[in-house]
Amino acid sequence: MPSSLPTSLRLKAENLSCERGGRLVFKDLSFELAAGELAALRGPNGAGKSSLLRLLAGLNTSISGRLNLEGGEADTTLAEQSHYIGHSEANKPALTVRENLVFWQKFLGGGENLKSLSAFNLEALADDQALLLSAGQKRRLALTRLAVAHRPVWLLDEPTVGLDAASLVILQNHIRDHLKNGGMVIAATHAELGLKSAVNIQLGKAA
Repeated sequence: MPSSLPTSLRLKAENLSCERGGRLVFKDLSFELAAGELAALRGPNGAGKSSLLRLLAGLNTSISGRLNLEGGEADTTLAEQSHYIGHSEANKPALTVRENLVFWQKFLGGGENLKSLSAFNLEALADDQALLLSAGQKRRLALTRLAVAHRPVWLLDEPTVGLDAASLVILQNHIRDHLKNGGMVIAATHAELGLKSAVNIQLGKAA
């Protein structure tokens, strides 16, 4: 991982509107996020938090508005510069923990460095099939993708689900380090992440 990212990194969303299944989920949403900042994405179930993260990750499209990442890699889309960890862990159940990480390293261009096994303390589970892991272990394996290849933007959908207290601390430390190195994080979570957010994105009515 590089020691730091461009400090000019800035994500701008202007008047974004999104539909899901023919229903308008949110409209005219605007926000800005700079290098080293965490955005907390809040809202009740169905307000569009997951839809927004998927839109930023290039998996959904907006029906209006503009989205731009300034100061990132030239000729590279926001989606290509992002790590997206959604509700589904996207682990391959028939593969071992080690094989899953090798797959993601090759897919994401992270090389063959498996030091990422230690990112969420998965060394002892390296040769276990992913289908045999507990819910918390599967979540840790999914989050380890943050360490297998460098991406400046992290899009995290309920990242704390299934994590015990020790794993939550590890996640918090990874986020702090990423922000210190000039990255940015947008996290949707009902639980308190335990980190100060520079930006709050509210969808729907506040609880």
